[in-house]
Amino acid sequence: MEGLPAQVEVPSYFLCPISMEIMRDPVTLSSGITYDRESIERWVFTDGHGECPMTKQQLGAADREPTPNHTLRRLIQGWCAVHAVERFPTPRAPIDAARVETIVDAARRGHDLLVASLRELADIVAESDCNRRCVESTPGAVAFLVSVVKKHAADDTPKPLESQEDQMFGSVVDPPKASSPEDVALSILYSLRLSEGSWKRVLERGDNFLDTMASVLRRPSYLSRTHGIQLLKAAVSEMPPAQLTSASAELVEGVVSVVTDKLSGKAVKIALQVLCRLCLWGRNRVKAVEAGAVGALVELLLDECCGGSKRASELAIVVMDHLCGCAEGRLELVAHPAGLAVMARAVTRVSAAGTESAVRALHAVARHSATPTVLQEMLAVGVVGRLLFLVQTGAAGDRPRERAREMLKMHARVWRGSPCFTPQLNASYPS
Repeated sequence: MEGLPAQVEVPSYFLCPISMEIMRDPVTLSSGITYDRESIERWVFTDGHGECPMTKQQLGAADREPTPNHTLRRLIQGWCAVHAVERFPTPRAPIDAARVETIVDAARRGHDLLVASLRELADIVAESDCNRRCVESTPGAVAFLVSVVKKHAADDTPKPLESQEDQMFGSVVDPPKASSPEDVALSILYSLRLSEGSWKRVLERGDNFLDTMASVLRRPSYLSRTHGIQLLKAAVSEMPPAQLTSASAELVEGVVSVVTDKLSGKAVKIALQVLCRLCLWGRNRVKAVEAGAVGALVELLLDECCGGSKRASELAIVVMDHLCGCAEGRLELVAHPAGLAVMARAVTRVSAAGTESAVRALHAVARHSATPTVLQEMLAVGVVGRLLFLVQTGAAGDRPRERAREMLKMHARVWRGSPCFTPQLNASYPS
């Protein structure tokens, strides 16, 4: 164990049963077992387990808040002092709702107090899961944070919390440091990991949360856009289809811009997940195409399969499959110089799920957009060869294999009559 002198044996009851490390903040569950606060809160609240790790006793809602074991903590601190082990500081008591309400009330009094209060809330939330849950459950706290984002996100010029020089210096030395009120509020909202009930209340309010996120995604701030797309993913996962089908063009454009700008590997994957959810409906597909999604996806797939991320490649292909479900999407794909080529490569180079989506997208093109020029390009860039490979091997399962066979039969006369059709392709072509 790090920090322990040689030949020092730690009493077993000083060790957390989860981490097997000396407990810094021992707390006891209703089951009678003591754990380190950080470990047990991660077990119960972050990982979602509903039982005591040791006894497997089920924990009701009232049993999940542990009780501080001050006696054991003092014993551990005394033992550490005697054995020359780094003494752990006495942990601060968890925050309470009254304190959170006081901070929120102070923040409403003016810009200077807003800055200080937001930073204090951010520190509180970062300190422990217990504090995070307290802030989330305090009446008005989440609504206040959303209102801060809404108020400042509509401004074209961000207002820094510090001087412009400090903001520029911070952007170089400490990129994650928030530099404006909405950055801090967005960061807190993301850190809160809002529950389903909290999201429902946010979305049911008349604050037009999605319009606010659309404004956030159009801002120049890297932090704002990063936290914004993360929050949007959480929001759309809780939204009913009726709300998703009416997503604004500005919102879809903002999500596509995260992909186009390649904000970061993580942000791009999250944006692709949001597009997967939004583009289940035809109206949103058209909005995404008009926002330039097809070109952005092709460029992403050209980038060595999304910078080496198989998951990002798979998501990009799934989104492309959705977009090929509308005429506008198919038109953009075949019009892009590399569109059919990247989809051909995706048939065999990503994953089984990627293969199925790529074949389905190509099937839509072959059925609805198969001009002579498109068919010749499909042969030239290798689509036909990869379809033959799927038919021969069945590598990705029955559904892609049957779609591939259908496409080959559908356009057999054109492809087999082309001067580009090689004897090797002819030998394996299905009859």
